[in-house]
Amino acid sequence: MQKYVCSVCGYVYDPADGEPDDPIDPGTGFEDLPEDWVCPVCGVDKDLFEPES
Repeated sequence: MQKYVCSVCGYVYDPADGEPDDPIDPGTGFEDLPEDWVCPVCGVDKDLFEPES
């Protein structure tokens, strides 16, 4: 699954790990995150994330 990187702080969302603090289950693709999900580090919206290359 594709990882996504926050363009502001560099946080990497890895679908294999999910986001246990949210809680987002492992295996949840970036496109399946809730629309109101924000970067857990800096708080920006999903639209400021880019696919990791």
